[in-house]
Amino acid sequence: MKKTIGRRDFLKTSSIAALAGAPAVGIARAGNGTVAPSDQVTLGVIGMGRQGMYNMEVFLGHPECRVAAVCDVYKPHLDRAVEETKAQAYTDFRQILERQDIDAVVISTPDHWHPLMAVQACQAGKDVYVEKPISIAVAEGRAMVEAARRHGRIVQVGTQQRSGTHFQKAVQLVRAGELGRVTSVRTWNFGNSFPNGIGNPPDSDPPEGLDWDLWLGPAPKVPFNLNRFGVGDRWSTFRYFWDYAGGMMTDWGVHLLDIVQWAMDVDAPQNVSASGAKFVLQDNRETPDTLTVTYEYPEFICTYENRDCNSYGVNGHGYGIEFYGTKGTMFLDRSGFEVIPQTRREEERRIPLMYAMQQSQSNHSNHDHTRDFLDCMKSRKEPISDIEIGHRSTTTCLLANISYLTGRRLVWDREKEQIVGDEEANKMLARRYRNPWSL
Repeated sequence: MKKTIGRRDFLKTSSIAALAGAPAVGIARAGNGTVAPSDQVTLGVIGMGRQGMYNMEVFLGHPECRVAAVCDVYKPHLDRAVEETKAQAYTDFRQILERQDIDAVVISTPDHWHPLMAVQACQAGKDVYVEKPISIAVAEGRAMVEAARRHGRIVQVGTQQRSGTHFQKAVQLVRAGELGRVTSVRTWNFGNSFPNGIGNPPDSDPPEGLDWDLWLGPAPKVPFNLNRFGVGDRWSTFRYFWDYAGGMMTDWGVHLLDIVQWAMDVDAPQNVSASGAKFVLQDNRETPDTLTVTYEYPEFICTYENRDCNSYGVNGHGYGIEFYGTKGTMFLDRSGFEVIPQTRREEERRIPLMYAMQQSQSNHSNHDHTRDFLDCMKSRKEPISDIEIGHRSTTTCLLANISYLTGRRLVWDREKEQIVGDEEANKMLARRYRNPWSL
């Protein structure tokens, strides 16, 4: 009793199928001369590392987009972006915000820069596409939401899975009760970099062409270290240092938990408890190599697990989401989803309680996600990953890190955005900026 959901069936049944229709693979550059000047969107791209270059290419796949300005504090990145676009180059993002011809900015910097850049962009009258996680402290995220609302800006968060058609269908199935009553959800990221992890490069002078002080920005002043910078084949190793990010919990956890909260129609847990440690990896990371988090919601429990010392996955999957309902189980990741029915015994047979279902990835979610942002710039409607949604999903991850660092179970007041009865933990909801930067 397996029911494969094809694209035609999905378009008939999904209430949010309007976002479907982009190519499944690849991004082709559109000719900028195919649209009238009045319809053209002029972008400034801030942060020209791996993700920034990718985001820029995706935006340039839309016919109305042109990139007029690029910004990076590392000259090799900036030179590459200029060679690609012939855009004006800047090392200070504030110069882009001063330009009257820039309609929107794309922020793909290390995480610790996202809040300040996004808030100042809103103040400058720019719409914003900002990568996840939106912040590394809860108070920063709330400031971003308030800036977007105060200045009437469209702010889309780069949680592009919300624009994936199979994610949308999976969410619809959970919300419609097709799995029955879901009381448990599991999310995970597993890998193995034992024993050396990201290694132990010594502190050193910054490489030629890098403004290390400006890279640090509002973060504390420390000597240059290659892992803190995290370029090239080091694969964003800055994420393993608390001054700039929150480890895998905020890097990948925000993608997974964003979908969980969407599917379960919630935006905050009631209680959070996390445990783990840096048990065995012999590197200079600060974040744990093994972490387990339990989130308590009013009607279900959700767990997030990360380990970097053993890659054996759940049913062979190194990462993913599983929803456990009274009628069936759904596995979901970026390649698609599969529903496995529960059964009941009737005489000598076991009867499935629902159809087995599966759907593969059927659209380019990044393309459709940026398309949604551009459309909302014109309609002024909230995008599918509006900054409030991104703030709530990021907060869920940040609370896990606070629980881990304090060693305590947290009780979360969603309305006040405060941790109940824990003064020490509440101090960790904000962070201090290094002069002269302030939010």
